Amino acid sequence: MVGIAKLASESERLESKSQVEYLEIAARSVLNRCKPGMPFTWTINPYRGCEFGCKYCYARYTHEFMERDVLEFENRIYAKAATAEILKSELRKTKKREAIAIGTATDPYQPAERRFGRTRSILEVFRQERGWHLSITTKSDLIQRDIDLLTEISRANVLDVNITITTLKTDLARMLEPRAPRPDLRLATVRKLAEAGICVGVFPNPILPLITDRERDLDRLAKAAKDAGAQYFGGGVLFLMPSAQKVFFPFLSERFPHLVRRYEERYKKSPYLRGSYTEELRARVRKIRERYGLASAPVEYRPEMWEDERQGELFPLD
Repeated sequence: MVGIAKLASESERLESKSQVEYLEIAARSVLNRCKPGMPFTWTINPYRGCEFGCKYCYARYTHEFMERDVLEFENRIYAKAATAEILKSELRKTKKREAIAIGTATDPYQPAERRFGRTRSILEVFRQERGWHLSITTKSDLIQRDIDLLTEISRANVLDVNITITTLKTDLARMLEPRAPRPDLRLATVRKLAEAGICVGVFPNPILPLITDRERDLDRLAKAAKDAGAQYFGGGVLFLMPSAQKVFFPFLSERFPHLVRRYEERYKKSPYLRGSYTEELRARVRKIRERYGLASAPVEYRPEMWEDERQGELFPLD
């Protein structure tokens, strides 16, 4: 079996601009199985690397698999080859009751998508399908381009779209997510998706201790999400892998030097934050959700053209 590092080294250059280089990488699979305990069984990531360059991004470790520096994560973007053809083949061997999440380790609507359209090619496959449970997570307003396609998919599949909005403060968002669309553009995207009848929610993830975790800030964000038509509101505390710490700790030193020691004390031993703080944060977010009538997760619905592998059992022909 050819290793991912070898595939990366053999990748063909597609295009480049001042800061970013785009390459095409051969894909052995498009559907990737998750570890147990996740709310979905499969993930799809049309790209490797993400141009948005979020300082806290846990997915930087995926560049380490290719023997690349994690600091190249936002400047060296790999578009997966033949995604639609591979996906069609893999879906034939996959159970429809197993949920699929698009955009777990890279934003499927980062700027590369405007050039190479790998996410849209994947959605074109699902337009021809019925009975799948799908979710898409993005920070980008580019998803508005595909509203017509998403509407079609949602008529025959359970589809939800998660728009990540870490903060409504534009200046702070620019520091944390330097190349991502502004928060107001993301809120406008929530509204457009909701108006199109698509199940949409807001993820304020990751919630950054002492930076984005204040109740008034989370409350303001939840209210804005509700007003824009969001049905649910997430909320998970920062998960800080060693690969992400290589970027995040220097960022803290520059922008929030008074927080460096407290973060190091909490994250040097483990990327997961546990204890009373996380319990208090969960309670805070739960109270805010209740205040605005928001669910904690996507709301299940039955599409008008629903069909799955159990339908024959539920509605026998004879």
